Amino acid sequence: MAKAETTVVVEQIGSPIRREASQRQTLIGLGLNKIRRRSTLVDTPSVRGMIDKVRHLVRVIDVK
Repeated sequence: MAKAETTVVVEQIGSPIRREASQRQTLIGLGLNKIRRRSTLVDTPSVRGMIDKVRHLVRVIDVK
């Protein structure tokens, strides 16, 4: 039986202006590039690490 994938919804709440280029690239990797944009992602350790790297720019809305 296949296990259902857990997803996490993140919303961008901050601007990457005057941030390191790696933080801007992390937001793009998460599918975010404008404030208030939301992205639904598969909940994996790599995605959690990306969210942690830019935790001051994003908000976790929902984990299913």
